[in-house]
Order: sequence, then structure tokens, then C-alpha cells
Amino acid sequence: MALRLGAIVDALGGELQGDANLLIERLAPLQTAAADALSFLSHPKYRKELAASKAACVIVSAAMRDEAAARGPFILAADPYLYFARLTQLWKSHHARADEVQIHPSAVVDADAHVDPTARIGALCVVERGARIGAGTVLKSRVTVSEDCTVGARCLLHPGVVIGADGFGLAPHEGAWVKIEQLGAVRIGDDVEIGANTCIDRGALDDTVIEDGVKLDNLIQIGHNVRIGKHTAMAGCAGVAGSAVIGAHCTVGGGAIVLGHLTLADGVHISAASVVTRSILKPGQYTGMFPIDDNAAWEKNAATLKQLHSLRERLKALEKAHAITAMQDKTP
Repeated sequence: MALRLGAIVDALGGELQGDANLLIERLAPLQTAAADALSFLSHPKYRKELAASKAACVIVSAAMRDEAAARGPFILAADPYLYFARLTQLWKSHHARADEVQIHPSAVVDADAHVDPTARIGALCVVERGARIGAGTVLKSRVTVSEDCTVGARCLLHPGVVIGADGFGLAPHEGAWVKIEQLGAVRIGDDVEIGANTCIDRGALDDTVIEDGVKLDNLIQIGHNVRIGKHTAMAGCAGVAGSAVIGAHCTVGGGAIVLGHLTLADGVHISAASVVTRSILKPGQYTGMFPIDDNAAWEKNAATLKQLHSLRERLKALEKAHAITAMQDKTP
């Protein structure tokens, strides 16, 4: 199941310095790569690992050519990380097992659902009435696609994903809650990947929309009527509350929260564990978190934060008094 270096370069491009007939048995990180492995260097800060690596060959950028040449065989690529990503796809395609059955015997697919003949439905999946699964899409085990929801082409939904559960819509009445029926659906575009146990709620009236190329990690909650723009990526345990709109080419770090009814412009990047409490209409990197500290120091700082408003008012009063005194001093 090995691949020749020459075959890899023929398929993916790049400039090979070394024996094209050298066989690669595995892909591995620099630190643990053995003499039968192909690895990559994505950032110059790991150059020490490059020098010490036992890898048969390493993918590097032009800036690292000399150091790679001193070590041994290498493949020169404009973007080593992107090259490695494509290499993993090539590797998987050559080592893939035989095609599985289209629909696993334990899956439940409603007679009124539409599953493209090229899609695959894994074990214990449920595809409900009126749902549509596009060409080349793969549902791993225990995925649920609820009624009238649509999944586009070439999507990958990992185990436990739930598409189209009811959104959290409740009206208060006399100390209790009255359910608001969720009458919309979920529309997922093409080339979307959704991580394990992520939940995307159906809309209350309009649909929840996940546009083409979006990548969602594990354990993400997407509330009802949210819209996520093309090629946005969100890391694990992030949450987006109802009716928020996130633009295209955004990133949301792990554990970050976007509150409901807010808008993030295209190209907004939210740091991990941040809480977005206002709309952000200008592209850029945004962070909102309280830095970790030892508990005693954190408690003192938290107590100080509670006093900021009163301190602000006292400071304004002092500044006003100072201004009045200064004016009096100038008066003849």
C-alpha cells in the first residue's frame, strides 16, 4: 500500500529533490516520523524538529530549502500545509476500503425522503419525511436529518449529528412556557462538513441556512434561524444563538459564543472562548475573555471589576471639579 515519491509529485505537483522511486509507507509528524514516512514543515519555528527528523522525505517551502537539503530528500511546495492536506486526500483515496453499501440495513429512511443514488447513509441513521440528501454526501452512524431538511452535495456529517431538531422557541405566560412551533427547516449547501454530535436547529418560520463550504467541528450548537456564510469555519463547543448572521470566510474559535440576533461581517475572526455581545461589521480579529489567573488573584480582579462603574463616576466627578477649579484660577 506504499506510494512512490515520484507518484506523489506527479499527482500533486511540487519539486522533488531525492529518489523518485523511494517508497513511502506512512504519513507522520516530524517528531515521530520514521525512515519510511513522509512529513511536512509548515512553520520555520519548527526548524529544529526538521533537522532532527528521521523522515524519509519532508515537504517544505522555498525558505527552508537549504536546511531541508542538508537533512535529506524533500519536496518543495509553495504552501507545505496545503500540500500536506491534499496529500492526506491522495493517501486516503489509495488506501480506502471497498465502497460500503449505499444505505446501511439499520438506517431508517422515510419513503417520502429523497436520497441521491451516490449518497451513503450509515448505521442507525434516520432520514425523515421530505428530507433531501444530495449527491456524494456521506452520513456517518447515528445521524438524524429531520423532516423537510436539505443537505447538499458532497457533504460529510459525522456520527451523532442532528439536523433539524426544534429550535428553542418559548413564550412566557403566567409563570410557565408556551412552545412556539418551529415551522421552518434547515438548508445545508454543498461541500459542508459537520463534526460529531453537532446540532443545527430548524427555523421558527424561515429556514436555518448553512452555506457552501462551511466547516463545523464537534459539539457545536447552531440555533434556529441562524445563517452561516460560505467557507466559514467554527471550532469545537462553539455556540450560536438564534437569528444570528455570520458572514463568509469567518472563523470562530473553540468554546466561543455568538449571542442571538447579532451580525458578523465577512472576514471576522473570533478568538477561542470569547463571547460576542454586539454586532461586528468590520473584518478583523476580535477577542473578549477574562485572562486566566490563580484563583486568589482572579477573585481580587473580579471584585475590582464590579466597582468599575462607581469608580468611573467618581473619576468623572473629580475631572469636573478639577476643570471648575482650573477655570476659577484663571478668572482675574
